[in-house]
Amino acid sequence: MPSRTSTKGAHKDFPRFVRNALSSQDGRKLEALKAFGRWLFGDYRLTWPQLAWWQDEAFTAFLHRFDELDGFNTHRKWVLAQLVRLTVDVPGDTAECSVYQGASSWLICAANRGNRWHERVHHLFDSFEGLSEPGAFDGSHWRKGNLRADEEVAVKNLAAFERVAFYKGWIPERFPDVSEKTFSFVHLDIDLYQPTRDSVAFFYDRLSPGGVLVCDDYGFITCTDVTKAIDDFLRDKPEKMIALAAGAGFFIKGMPSDTGRPCCRRIGLCSG
Repeated sequence: MPSRTSTKGAHKDFPRFVRNALSSQDGRKLEALKAFGRWLFGDYRLTWPQLAWWQDEAFTAFLHRFDELDGFNTHRKWVLAQLVRLTVDVPGDTAECSVYQGASSWLICAANRGNRWHERVHHLFDSFEGLSEPGAFDGSHWRKGNLRADEEVAVKNLAAFERVAFYKGWIPERFPDVSEKTFSFVHLDIDLYQPTRDSVAFFYDRLSPGGVLVCDDYGFITCTDVTKAIDDFLRDKPEKMIALAAGAGFFIKGMPSDTGRPCCRRIGLCSG
């Protein structure tokens, strides 16, 4: 959690904060918001608000459907919808591990329905009992049963799509049910080390060339166990995770990538 900065001297900036907050100019309003954010969280960084995708009507309707318009997941949901587009001509079904209420799967199913080249089935894996027992790598942030959602809610939210299959159970218990299938797109959002490691290990060999695997929580400081799980598995693989600004990460099967932070390392801005 970002640390809150000292309030010493903050009163001196208050008149400027008020003037900026009451201004009709977006830039000055943003300065007021940034100042407030620094006071609350210290090193928290705001995103410039004038992004075109915020005005996308279809995506906004999706956010309203799942009551996520003002949620913290909107950036990752938008990126997920864009990454599915990379697999339009890649053979194979799609899958999600850890479904919650089905919002991410809704985006994947919508893309599947619009695909003219492949009739894909979307496979959903979840215990619908929340998280399993955290293990040795999982730290203290999560508890067993966190993030629980009812299966009936997910089923109802995806009822408009015909080609879906639910597999209720703890990961990886139900994976043998799809062991003979290939996949074009896989989404993981599991929060814990071992089930994440089990998932990427299972789907890696079944991911078609050009297929995409996305991990929603790859870059979260509350889920460093997930980062470790995927990096450990990919250590001897040509593909490496591409870390995204909003916290997710992905790789494309058969597309090698460099490790770490090569761009800044090459010009001497970071070490390691």
